[in-house]
Amino acid sequence: MSNMSGSKALLEGLWNEGARVVFGLPGGAIMPVYDAFLDSEIRHILARHEQSAAHMADGYARASGKPGICMATSGPGATNLVTGIATAFADSSPIIAITGQVATPTIGKDAFQECDTVGIVTPITKYAFQPMQSQEIPAIVKKAFKIASTGRPGPVLIDLPRDVQINVANMSFPKKVDIRGYNPHITPHPVQIKKAADLLMNSNKPMIWSGGGIIISNAAPQLREIAELLMAPVVTSLIGKGGFPENHPLSLGPIGMHGRPEANKAICEADCILAVGVRFSDRSTGRFDEFAKDAHIIHIDIDPAELGKNKKVKLPIVADVGIALKSLIASLKRKIVKRDKTLWSKRLQEIKSQIREGDFGSSNELYQPKIVQKMRELLPSNGILTTEVGKNQMWGELYYQAIEPRTWITSTGLGTMGFGFPAAIGAKVAKPEVPVVDLAGDGSFRMTENSLSTCIEEDIPVTVVILNNSTLGMVEQWQRLFYNGRYSGVKLGNTPDFVKLVEAYGAQGLRAQSIKEFEKAFKEAINSEVTTVIDCPVAPEEDVFPFVAPGRGLNEVLFNSEDKN
Repeated sequence: MSNMSGSKALLEGLWNEGARVVFGLPGGAIMPVYDAFLDSEIRHILARHEQSAAHMADGYARASGKPGICMATSGPGATNLVTGIATAFADSSPIIAITGQVATPTIGKDAFQECDTVGIVTPITKYAFQPMQSQEIPAIVKKAFKIASTGRPGPVLIDLPRDVQINVANMSFPKKVDIRGYNPHITPHPVQIKKAADLLMNSNKPMIWSGGGIIISNAAPQLREIAELLMAPVVTSLIGKGGFPENHPLSLGPIGMHGRPEANKAICEADCILAVGVRFSDRSTGRFDEFAKDAHIIHIDIDPAELGKNKKVKLPIVADVGIALKSLIASLKRKIVKRDKTLWSKRLQEIKSQIREGDFGSSNELYQPKIVQKMRELLPSNGILTTEVGKNQMWGELYYQAIEPRTWITSTGLGTMGFGFPAAIGAKVAKPEVPVVDLAGDGSFRMTENSLSTCIEEDIPVTVVILNNSTLGMVEQWQRLFYNGRYSGVKLGNTPDFVKLVEAYGAQGLRAQSIKEFEKAFKEAINSEVTTVIDCPVAPEEDVFPFVAPGRGLNEVLFNSEDKN
């Protein structure tokens, strides 16, 4: 035990939990903590907007597998974090948000920059704490890390009244904490595992659907082993890319609205689906009543609320997917030998051969799929790609092969524009030894472009590739296809000269107007010691195909604008 202020206890608690960096922006109600930073070894990275701080913490968490920390003052500082917290919540990312609050005697009295932060974030966090005494802080920090990083991960908030930060107390730092009512179930029931093994063993057309849970649980090796044991093709959710190497012969890529058509078609024909760590979101399944209606579905997830929520399944299993897959592998090995080529394998080859791919030829034109493919060619397998939201994200989903876990970082559940660039900064802080690239649209990049200041001042070199079509491209595509070309609110008009803009921040700006120019610029960027932005002018009429229209089944793939009729 030792006497110290609440602020120093907070930072010592963070340090004890392994936190070495905090992304934040100061203000009056959190100023005592910022003063304590001067006596701490924890690195503080100054964001230029609180939303960016939250996305940086999120990118750090997804790249490292450790909780990311963000910090803001009370009132507008706290509310500016909300979008980032909601983004992390939707994608099960472990971040800890720390906010200042007005002093305890003035809570509820409309003090300057007061708001009910705990009330605001309760629906989008796993838990929100508000200590009323300084000595509560060490145990709360310990609990926050445990809650954020165990079970189904997610954000936790600590709201600190100003006087609680200042007051000195005798602090005790617990080595472990018990949280009443919090006991995530991680071990599968052996009977359920046996049933799953029987269903898979007796299936003729098995498939595996891998989601973000595989990456969270570090279960990629187990996933690969079971796929090769069963000779079962693997599809992924959008957030699950990288959980199974997409250059593997058994990979069919992502399913869903903008999934690979061969993946969508194959899962419609499967007779048994092993779904691991997935949410069965409408973006992945299309029409729920049409999705895999003839298949026995085995659904493994650590969150019991997800089992049967959107789709009735044959066999629900509550467990950590890594532990469950280890048990399932052991059970299968007692029943079967490794499968060889099957009729199902031949059928999958037929499906692949029937897919109508876009013909980009050997042209030097700056087609967006070719840009994405060139990025994959030039990045190492452990290089990290973040995306914004819009056409850029969908091009990445379709044409970027994620090979290793935690190398594909994107906002899927909430679909947050402006996420990719600050997330790339957080990922680079977590993995300084690997190149980190943000695939952006011009609309998304403008939302958080001021994070360039953070890159330059903190010496965090990342690469940004802007697919610049001077529109909100995804919305424009939908208006073109489904609203008879009645464009509303999508033309960005006088988009700035991005080269000059980024140079004004002290970053490097490049422009590519052909594939050859892009290749040269990208090689320079990923090897540069300064943040580099590559402006790629592209045609707004270049729409993302193939895709599945809203309200359609996965077997109703549109390959061009004429197919919608």
